Order: sequence, then structure tokens, then C-alpha cells
Amino acid sequence: MTDTLDPENWDDFRKSAHALLDACIDRLAEARAHPWQPLPEATRERYALTGTGHGEAATAQRLIDDMLPYGTGNTHPRFWGWVHGTGLASGLLSEMAAATINANCGGRDHGMIHVERAVIDWTRGVMGFPETASGVLVTGTSQATVIALATARQRALGPEVRRRGVQSRLTAYAGAGVHTASAKAIELLGIGADNLRRIPEDDRGIDLAALRAAIARDRAEGATPFAIIGTAGSVDFGRFDDLNGLADIARDEALWLHIDGAFGAWARLAEPPWRGLTEGIDRADSLACDFHKWMYVPYDCGLCLIRDQAEHYATFAARPAYLASHGAGLSGGDPWFCDFGTDLSRGARALKVWTAIETYGAARLGAAITANCRAAARMGAAVTDQPDMALMAPVISNLCVFTAGASLPPEAQSTLNKAVASALQLDGTAVFSTTEARGITCLRAAIANHRTTPEDIDAAIAAVARKARALAPAA
Repeated sequence: MTDTLDPENWDDFRKSAHALLDACIDRLAEARAHPWQPLPEATRERYALTGTGHGEAATAQRLIDDMLPYGTGNTHPRFWGWVHGTGLASGLLSEMAAATINANCGGRDHGMIHVERAVIDWTRGVMGFPETASGVLVTGTSQATVIALATARQRALGPEVRRRGVQSRLTAYAGAGVHTASAKAIELLGIGADNLRRIPEDDRGIDLAALRAAIARDRAEGATPFAIIGTAGSVDFGRFDDLNGLADIARDEALWLHIDGAFGAWARLAEPPWRGLTEGIDRADSLACDFHKWMYVPYDCGLCLIRDQAEHYATFAARPAYLASHGAGLSGGDPWFCDFGTDLSRGARALKVWTAIETYGAARLGAAITANCRAAARMGAAVTDQPDMALMAPVISNLCVFTAGASLPPEAQSTLNKAVASALQLDGTAVFSTTEARGITCLRAAIANHRTTPEDIDAAIAAVARKARALAPAA
């Protein structure tokens, strides 16, 4: 027994690690053969921890036998549920390197800090933000939204808000279908969900006239409007707000403009016409987006970009004495990322983004995003060609929302769509999720999968049609 937690025999460890690596590569190379499958009860019971160590070799084998087969299934080419990213082979390389380095990216002067800065600089250029903008990598858009709106709150109320708290009635504005991440952020920041105004929207996004009227009404009633939240790619239907229109209103009303671009911001890399959906994103005060969705990198990895670095820093900087920077040496490297968010301890998330961009390049990543949009359009056309299916919303980007059994009453359609989704998941054919449209629970495909082919689209819609016929209520 060694006096450390290192392996007793590094050669034995190397053999076990190589076996696990081979199994991981096989799993990705054969992703089409591995759809989601239910977790067997016996396997679930084996997950219980006893606290008894069994060594690296036994653990590696457990990972192969009991872990690799039972993920979400989002590496499979026909996984289109919940806007899940699908992973990249480059992620195996970056995650191995990141685990070996084991860097804390809260601050200090080391390689991973500069990798994160490189990723932020690159993204800033893609999104059209100025060189003076700042950013921080986070778990995802939910955390990024909190950081962005906290900065907006500080602009509205001044630096005293960090000490005194919110003592004015702030109001924010978003489309009726805004993601729950924005509502949670408003709640966490002490503003209150009732002060998030949900503005009517249609397939072209927020009703701009209704937005102006709501702001005017709140001002007349003594509230302090402080932020507009735009959406670049809604989670239900893939809609994009008129970002230039929102930017004009934010300018005229002196409001902060935040864009929820969780996946849709990356249409910025796509070919026309989809790239045009992001016009105006460069005018935002802040942007939240995920690399683990439409940039396909392994979970988790999101980004908050903020136009004014000084405002961003002033909202979060709080360095205790033991974290003082001395300019030179490891304790240098200012500014530190802990001064731009909530986390002092941060992993090397940026490395998997850097590795993906270095491996595939912007053009190839953009081509995959474009292919996803084309796949959604193809699915929409295939749905329209089926005699008893119907689209429930226009296919704008990479989401397709439709109903099977379109001739049935609404309640029966909802029941059928839920049954079809479950049946196709359970038999491994395809993963559709569901959402609500026109009072009906619909089938929903969020195509953020670089492995999807046109043949997958055609086969899946044919399978939906067959399953719907088999499960439809008797006439």
C-alpha cells in the first residue's frame, strides 16, 4: 500500500486506462448502435456506494460495464430531445488533458487561464462584440443569465446594490415564451418573478409595439425598467426575436439588452439564411450561450459575454487577502476570472472548446450547424407529406414541432403524441421530446446533432407514421 492515492503500479494503471479509452472510442465510433436504453434495476443497485475501495482496474471495468451503456443517449444520430449537444471525439482528448492538468481556473497565471481568454476572444469576434468586452465560462446559459442580469441590475441601481440590496421596483421584459432560466435569474436577484413582464410574441418574436407600451406603462406607475431579454433560438420552436428591433428600443429607453442565445447564437456560424437570424446580436449588452449545445462540446460549458468589462468587473470583484495578486509569479495573471462571476473554484472548461475549434475549425462547425437546419427543414417537409401529420409551427431554425393523428380531436392528439414519443424512445428508434402548441402536446425534434443524416430524418418520420397508426384510437 502506497502512502499516496497514486496507483501502486503505474503500468497496471496504464493497461486499465487504455482499455477504458478503447471502450470510449468504440462507443463514439459505434454511436449509431447505442441508442438510449433504460437503466436495469440491478445496475442501478450496483451504483450504491459502500465506501470500500476496489482499485483502479476494477473501477475502470465498472465504468465500461455499468456506466458507458447508460447515458442520456444523446450521442446517437436520432437523438433530438431537449436541445442536447451530442459530443465530439475531440472531447476525449481535451478531457483527458484537463483531468491531468487539474487546473483551478478561478485565477492565477497559468496556461488554462490563457486558453479561456483565447476562447472568449474568439467568441467575441464571432458575435461581433468589441475588443473591450469581457467574458467568463460557466456551467451553461442558466448561470450566464444570472451573471448578465446582475450586471444589468448594478448599472440600474449603482454599486450600492451590492451592499444594500434591491430597494427599487425593477422591471424586465421578455417574450411570453422566454426560457425559465430568465425567470429564475430574476427571482435569484431579488427582483421577483412578478416583475418580469412577458410580452406577446408570434413567429417573428416579441411584439415590439407591445414592448414599448409595457415599458411606458411601468414608468408611469413608478417602476424602474432596467432590462430587455431577447431570445436567439427559443427552446420550444427555434424562434428568433428581431434583435435589431430590440436593440433600438433598448437604446431609446436606456435599458440593458440581454440575449439568451443558449443554442441559437451559434447560427452566427451557419450559412444564409440561418446566419441572418442573428443580425443585431452584436448590439447586445450581454449574451448567454452554450458550447455544449450547438457547438457540440462535452457537457458542461457555457459562456457569458458582457460588452462593458468595467461594469462586469465592478459587479463581482471581491478578492480576499489570501487571493491577492502580486503581479509576477503564479499569483499574477490579473484579471482573475473569479472577479467576473460567482465561482472561486473553476475547472478548465475552455480547453474542450479550444480543442474543438483547433480540431474542426469554424467553417466545419458552421457546416454542421447548417446541416442541422437543413435537416429540420427536411423533417418539416416530410411531416407535411404525411397524410395525417401537421406542423404546429413554422420551421425557422433547427426545431421541428408537429403532431401525429392531425385529424383527431386535440386531447386525442396529445395522448397519441405522448405515446408515440415514449414508444420510439423505448424501442431505440429515435428520441423526440414534446412541447405544447395550440393546446396540444406535440412531438418536438431539436436537431443539434452533428451525426444526423437525411436518411435518419426520413426513417424517423416514417417510424412516427407507423407508430401513430398502430397506437391511434379505433374509429
